[in-house]
Amino acid sequence: MDVRKIKKLIDLVKENNISELEIHEDKESIHIVLNQNLHGSAPILPATGQILLQQNEVRVIEEPKKNDYSDKYTVKSPMVGTVYLSATPGAKSFVTVGQKVNAGDTMCLIEAMKMFNRIETDKAGTVVEILINNEQPVEYGQLLFVIE
Repeated sequence: MDVRKIKKLIDLVKENNISELEIHEDKESIHIVLNQNLHGSAPILPATGQILLQQNEVRVIEEPKKNDYSDKYTVKSPMVGTVYLSATPGAKSFVTVGQKVNAGDTMCLIEAMKMFNRIETDKAGTVVEILINNEQPVEYGQLLFVIE
């Protein structure tokens, strides 16, 4: 993101007395938090990737590098919905880390518009990462599983 644009956003936050602003553009995102540390309260500690404004001081906290799965096979969500890692509550998960899977195996279910859709893998291999939690909302194209 362009530094001039960041400065304009910081000025906008200050001028309009906005306490927090978050913007997502393509693969970039910025989270600006205005610390109005009044009455000696503890300072606000920003999470990674945020900008903290405190007494006209600007600090950018580096965002950690995201995992690059370009060399691995990933199972992505084909729709927006809620993911379920097992067929029924309390039942055994469809897959676990370290488990070998075959093409066509069910990895999870995604509920969309009151319909449960089976998400299957197209490739055999070993599940090395599960990137979602049970009953978590998912977006179209979101990474769900990593298989080697």
